[in-house]
Amino acid sequence: MTDLFAQDHPVPLAEALRPKTLDEVIGQQHLIGPGKPLRLAFEARKLHSLILWGPPGVGKTTLARLMADAFDAEFVALSAVFSGVKDIREAVARAEAIRAQSGRATILFIDEVHRFNKAQQDAFLPYVEDGLLTLVGATTENPSFEVNSALLSRASVYVLNPLSADEMGQLFERACQKALAGLTFDDDARARLVGLADGDARRLINLLEQTRTAALTAKRTQIDGAFIDNTLAQSLRRFDKGGEAFYDQISALHKSVRGSNPDAALYWFCRMLDGGADPRYLARRIVRMAWEETGLADPRAMQIATDAAATYERLGSPEGELALAEAVIYLAMAAKSNAAYVAYNAARAFVAKDGSRPVPLHLRNAPTRLMKELDYGKNYRYAHDEEGAYAAGENYFPEGMPPVDWYRPVERGLEIKIGEKLAHLRELDRQAKKIKDSKD
Repeated sequence: MTDLFAQDHPVPLAEALRPKTLDEVIGQQHLIGPGKPLRLAFEARKLHSLILWGPPGVGKTTLARLMADAFDAEFVALSAVFSGVKDIREAVARAEAIRAQSGRATILFIDEVHRFNKAQQDAFLPYVEDGLLTLVGATTENPSFEVNSALLSRASVYVLNPLSADEMGQLFERACQKALAGLTFDDDARARLVGLADGDARRLINLLEQTRTAALTAKRTQIDGAFIDNTLAQSLRRFDKGGEAFYDQISALHKSVRGSNPDAALYWFCRMLDGGADPRYLARRIVRMAWEETGLADPRAMQIATDAAATYERLGSPEGELALAEAVIYLAMAAKSNAAYVAYNAARAFVAKDGSRPVPLHLRNAPTRLMKELDYGKNYRYAHDEEGAYAAGENYFPEGMPPVDWYRPVERGLEIKIGEKLAHLRELDRQAKKIKDSKD
């Protein structure tokens, strides 16, 4: 190992740590461990198109490069962010020339493949089909949403996971041994760096690179937690405001509220705030949760959620976030009912498929003489004039409409009382019908 301060132009850390063989890859043992799918593909030396789906910094590009080396294939890399159909055509021409000259296969690696639109994806599809190109696509987004079905049907999808704390520790030790000679890290510094990296190997390498540069500038070899805090910008945790991670986390928040777990709900709420989510977006979702998850079992939840959103608008961050957090706790602990939500969806679905049934005459308004002569409003029973302010047996549906039972209160919270009242009113209707039938 060489002295840190003797390195005028140290080798970039990412280059020094780049795995040369599959055995040097840290993480993804569910894919590259003994007997696992990618390991078997490497050992069989059988090229096949594949999509590597996972968060940033988990080895997608590394695996693609190792595949090209293992199969003695030409490696052509494109970024979907910067490339277009012209670049794809050039890659195809290069692959055709290589096959004609040496018979070697070409691996076309497309980083951020989800950024290609359908026309761009279609441009290389025929060459994947005829075997000229073996596609290796890397994506951070769910390929079932972002990659067209024709391409997906010709490629295997492999899911890569964030590196665990132990795996990040292995990378940390390898970096210290190979490229950080002369630097020593205490446990606090190591924990801070691994925590900031948040399962992203590339981020950890960048953080260590920054630490090495700062140590050279400060002429120090002992790195503690305070030095890390003072030197490195406190990067936000991995969070893509428009990507799948965003929607996964809001889904987890919603399901934690539905599952009546206030601690889990608070965790996901704070995770999203920490990741940079707009509190106004969270406020809108919290209001939605109140109406969808607590419903009429606890109508106070709607008011609390709405008040919390208004409080945030008035106070802003960070004071207003406390109101949103309290609303999350209340919703998690409130009685739950989606009976109104289910009833609304059922009614919408029925109306969408049903014909336009006319309003019964007795329910129509009769503001003119002609309308009265046409029996508009005839025999309408004014509920306030009836016993208990309820017109038992009255029909409020169009004639001939089949009976429906959309709203079914649950036996939780206020809906217990609502259910009891509804049952009582329906019994009055049955008695009224019995009396009417006996007269007929």
